[in-house]
Amino acid sequence: MKKTATIFETSTGGLVYKKVDGLFLWLLVKHKGAGHWGFPKGHIGDSIKDERMEDAALREVREEGGITAKITHNEPSVAQYFYRRGPVLHNKKVHYFLMEYISGNVEDHDDEVTDAKFVDEEELSKPSRLIQI
Repeated sequence: MKKTATIFETSTGGLVYKKVDGLFLWLLVKHKGAGHWGFPKGHIGDSIKDERMEDAALREVREEGGITAKITHNEPSVAQYFYRRGPVLHNKKVHYFLMEYISGNVEDHDDEVTDAKFVDEEELSKPSRLIQI
């Protein structure tokens, strides 16, 4: 039996909120390739050598979400999931930092995403919302 090749990946990102009229709104981005909605995330050190995880998370939020945020909790939540791309199994671990929106416009996202927006907690929890963490 042929053994499946596995790639281990580590990424980081942000769970970004802003408070409007007493409601918490959460930043979601629609990823270009897969077409799913999720939280902004990406690889650590893909453009900056020896990049710290926190700095990479803030950079990814800026790039994919078009906004500037600040980390409000220094201990990340970790999500782990698996996906297959062709014959290769990917074992991915993402470290998400809780962040608060500071400034910027979600329309200023980069070309890795097709859309970015803030949604309320009700919309975030809808079963129809396709989110990949």
